[in-house]
Amino acid sequence: MWNTWDGIFIKNAIFAPSKPLIMTRIERITKMEALFDKSEEVIKRLEAALEDFAEIENDIAELEAYYDKDWRKDFEADEAGKLPKDLKRGVLSEDGLWNLLEDYRWLKEMVKEVETNE
Repeated sequence: MWNTWDGIFIKNAIFAPSKPLIMTRIERITKMEALFDKSEEVIKRLEAALEDFAEIENDIAELEAYYDKDWRKDFEADEAGKLPKDLKRGVLSEDGLWNLLEDYRWLKEMVKEVETNE
């Protein structure tokens, strides 16, 4: 004889465990709701980040042109002490701008790869 226990058929229903072997409907819905909320939040943040990423394309092009043309002269002027000490100059760090441009290229490739795999 087969009996059903929360959707699972148990032959002869001989045992009655103190806790169900599978999560209850309430536990399952609660877990799925938490996964839904988390996923929804991540997707919203990613969507906003992708919009921001698309908006900096012209800025990146300008930074690339600066790096290719004027960066070295500005870097050397800074090294020679010709710039004010209180001038913010992270763009002149030896690796800062290069790393930023490489990170941008890498992320752009990742976005393209995701687009082509859909």
